Amino acid sequence: MKKYSIEKTEEEWKEKLSPEQYRVLREKGTEAPHTGEYNLHFEDGEYQCAACGEQLFESDAKFESGCGWPSFDNAIDGKVEYIQDRTFGMIRTEILCSNCGSHLGHVFDDGPTETGQRFCVNSASINFNQ
Repeated sequence: MKKYSIEKTEEEWKEKLSPEQYRVLREKGTEAPHTGEYNLHFEDGEYQCAACGEQLFESDAKFESGCGWPSFDNAIDGKVEYIQDRTFGMIRTEILCSNCGSHLGHVFDDGPTETGQRFCVNSASINFNQ
C-alpha cells in the first residue's frame, strides 16, 4: 500500500470530516449531480483537498461542463494521483490527492479546452480559498 505524506486512521478521518466528506473522500463515494457547493462556483482562488488542505486546482482551470460536478481542465502539477478504476463495468481514471490519498473524482479525455481533459470532482472533496 502506498505511503502518503499525511496518513490518519479511519477513525481520525471520521472525526475530522463531515459524514458526506468521509463517504466521498475515504469511501470513494460520489455526490449527486448538480448538488455540490462548487459546481457553479467561479470565483478567483484555489481549490484544496477537503481532507488535508493540499492545493489541487487553480480557479482559472475551472469551467462549466454541464455534467453536474465541478470541472477543471488541469490540476496543479504533482498534486493529483491517477489510478485505473474498473468499478461499475467501466474503465475510468480515478483521481486522488497525492498528499493524503483521498478520492476526488475522475478525469476524462473529453474536455473542451486545449488540454482535452475534464477533471470531474466532487464538491465534498474540495474547499475553496481566495
